[in-house]
Amino acid sequence: MIKKLDWYIIKKFLGTFLLSMVLIMAIAIIFDIQEKYDDFITKHAPLKEIIVDYYLNFIPYYANLFTSMFVFISVIFFTSKMASNTEIIAIHSGGVSFLRFLRPYMVTATIIAILSWILILFVIPESNKIRVDFEDKYIRNKYQNWEKNIHRQVRPGYFVYMENYNVDSENAFRFSIEKYENGKLISKLTSDYAKWDSTKNLWTVYNYFIRTLDGPEERMESGARLDTACYLESQDLRMRDFYVDKMNIVELNEYIEQQKMQGTDNIEKLEIVKYQRWALPFSTFILTLMGVCLSNKKKRGGTVINIVVGIALCFSYILLEQVSTTFTLNLGFSPLISVWIPNILYSILCVFLFRRATI
Repeated sequence: MIKKLDWYIIKKFLGTFLLSMVLIMAIAIIFDIQEKYDDFITKHAPLKEIIVDYYLNFIPYYANLFTSMFVFISVIFFTSKMASNTEIIAIHSGGVSFLRFLRPYMVTATIIAILSWILILFVIPESNKIRVDFEDKYIRNKYQNWEKNIHRQVRPGYFVYMENYNVDSENAFRFSIEKYENGKLISKLTSDYAKWDSTKNLWTVYNYFIRTLDGPEERMESGARLDTACYLESQDLRMRDFYVDKMNIVELNEYIEQQKMQGTDNIEKLEIVKYQRWALPFSTFILTLMGVCLSNKKKRGGTVINIVVGIALCFSYILLEQVSTTFTLNLGFSPLISVWIPNILYSILCVFLFRRATI
């Protein structure tokens, strides 16, 4: 049963959290406008698109990305003020244990974490589609594909090869499709070049030859032009790393399976993004507990010192997150383990802080 004390702490928690988020995001938007002002002007971005398409989708993405940091700083700030005003001493004097005192904090952290999970898994990817499209149109340089000898397995036993691909004209040169059954080649299409037809979602191949093997029999077919589907679209060849931000968790899982089948070398990056979407909201619980343990006792220079310590720990958490994911990309660590390393280490730290706070 939630009592007056719980409502008091929950209101302080949510109020401070929302206020800190508004202030920090306002500062972030100001810096972002200064950085991208020249792009907006030179590329004639309409004011309506800047506000509606970009910044209204910029805010939820970055606010959710730094939710754990906002939570940590908020907890330290208002808990330190309660301690300096001897409110916490009065609460404990009234027979409220430290565990009971923690309950409204963890209830609020649960609400924030659940909302964060829903946003990061399903809602934010949809808003990111609009934001990323705006950035491609007015901010980023035009995408170029410098990859050579592109070889993809688009389905089991189904391979597509092209010597190179021109993003502007959507032409693939020295284009071929190979089909295998039980490890044996049954069909191969080769052509001088192929062009992607966005209206039909098909490849049009030119000056093609098709060789079909049926046991001892072999058939040859040729022609000047042919429309064919090969489970590979033009957008698959112009995918930027951050385009995964546009995928919800279902689309991301499907894309990872597709990339595994195609044998691409960016699987670890994709799995890191996938596991981060689960690990990031969980850190809300860890940093909430840590914030309470650090700031629940009155001390000299309490609020300022606690905030400085809190900011230092936040940056150390972010740094550790970057370092651990680098291990995956460079040393072959498991993406799941590397993503959860910061949460595991800070959970251990929370155990020591909790024991110290209850003494």
